[in-house]
Amino acid sequence: MRFDDVLETVLSSTHETPQAAAAAWRQLVDLVGRGRVPADGAVMERLHELRARVPVTTRSASARALAGARPPLALVDLLACDEASVGSPLLRHVELSLANWEALLPRLTPTARAVLRHRRDLPGEVVRALETFGSVDFVLPGLPAPADVKAPYRLAAPIDPLPTTTPPEPPSFKSVGSVARAIPLVVEALRRGNDNDVPAPLPDGTFRIADVVARIEAFQRDGASPAPEAPAVPAREQFRFEADATGVIRWVEGVARGAVIGLSLATPAQPGGTGVDGGAAGAFRRRTAFADARLSLAGGLARGIWLLSATPVFDTATGRFTGYRGHGRRPNPHEQAGGAAALRADSLRQLVHELRTPTNAIAGFAEMIEHQLLGPVADAYRLQAVAIRADAGRLLAAIEDLDAAARSEAGALELSPEPLDPATLLRRALAEVEQLRAVRDCSVDLVAGEGRVFADRRTLERLLTRLLGTLIGAGEAGEVIPVTIRPANAAVELVFGRPRALAAYAGDALLQIDEENSPASLLGTGFTLRLVRNLAQALGGTLVIEAARLVLLLPAAAGRIADQAASG
Repeated sequence: MRFDDVLETVLSSTHETPQAAAAAWRQLVDLVGRGRVPADGAVMERLHELRARVPVTTRSASARALAGARPPLALVDLLACDEASVGSPLLRHVELSLANWEALLPRLTPTARAVLRHRRDLPGEVVRALETFGSVDFVLPGLPAPADVKAPYRLAAPIDPLPTTTPPEPPSFKSVGSVARAIPLVVEALRRGNDNDVPAPLPDGTFRIADVVARIEAFQRDGASPAPEAPAVPAREQFRFEADATGVIRWVEGVARGAVIGLSLATPAQPGGTGVDGGAAGAFRRRTAFADARLSLAGGLARGIWLLSATPVFDTATGRFTGYRGHGRRPNPHEQAGGAAALRADSLRQLVHELRTPTNAIAGFAEMIEHQLLGPVADAYRLQAVAIRADAGRLLAAIEDLDAAARSEAGALELSPEPLDPATLLRRALAEVEQLRAVRDCSVDLVAGEGRVFADRRTLERLLTRLLGTLIGAGEAGEVIPVTIRPANAAVELVFGRPRALAAYAGDALLQIDEENSPASLLGTGFTLRLVRNLAQALGGTLVIEAARLVLLLPAAAGRIADQAASG
């Protein structure tokens, strides 16, 4: 029997320091957003209390971390009614019932409702409800809103925007003089004009155009007051971009277009100049994905250092490379110095080395006890030694996965690509996970087509073993997992069916699964799938997550051998 006291621990902790308040905010948002604790009064009261003490960057990051989750209405209301940088990431994907949308929409700001108007997956009732706020959200500043916008609405019934029972309003004609009086230049001229013998307005409140000209001339003659400073434009933190087959960025969203459009991913920038570093240029030459490549921009609001991540795009009909799609972000504080990612990876690899040595020693001593190499041992102790050796083996496998993840992040994987038969490697991987398959009582249906891949043998074997182990570990009794190998232009597709237990996770939410005690890996399903994706990218391929299957795209051996022959 297990008792989850995480909520009590968080609520009972002191949050006097800013760091403690930020940590408590992240923990509570994650617990409530993923349904681990109910959104009751004590939790939401604590969140409302912490919001004013937590920086907006932390609140925005916690909202983005809820991608793929189904947070309750109370938490959605708290985040959506916050600043635009906090509520917008959540409103772009959150799913609510019609009743909850009806309760939430009136509480949102016009900016938040504008985010919802760009969604194409909302129910028709919600779209019609958003249209009823047009008279509020689209009204020009300084003009009064219509009196009927406060009337309640219902999502279930369409709203007639032009009621026939309402009598027509009188025409809202305004004279040129009355309109001109609202111009700031004329207002100041009127204030100063009375001291310069300028003709006064007519008795009905209007005045002639000549009078307007006279007052403006008087205002310009006496001098104008300094214009108020324009409000500072908030700096952008991320943007999206697309590049063509030559590596030139042709489209960007989220940052000033003039600063990024026209930059090339194919040519590294000169020291101190504008452009990308050698990592992005090297990935472009290999037509592979890259992550956290440095982009330097000079001038404008977008000046400074950005970190770019992108994946290559290929034409599905011809297999021809068409460019890149990706995003850029500002580096985190610990990433400001150059080489921070490599430093983190080196630290993790050092930790892996320190873990591997004692684990190997434990496994070795357990094996000596099991085989009675040090003398006779009672059967009970031998069984304990067998269990210890098995646990040490699982721990060693997790350590090796951490080492592979660190090496892939730092780009330090030692690869020796060669032509390989994926069907043969899949059969070897199935033999390694046979014991797990027998325990889960599910089967794998392998349909091997033609096609050889060009990849590193050791890395590909690890990738296939971990991927098959994860899918089989999630399989149910009697379930059949289909695996198909087929050529796809310049690549080879390995198509894996998704078990029913993973069907509830859409898109990249599959990579965020953090369950404990996974049958396949101590590190969990999400970590293993992220490792598989990173290893696939290191091999020059990619892992595509579809609704009912996982597609592993690897470079075909024939195409790579031809490229090498042409370049040689």
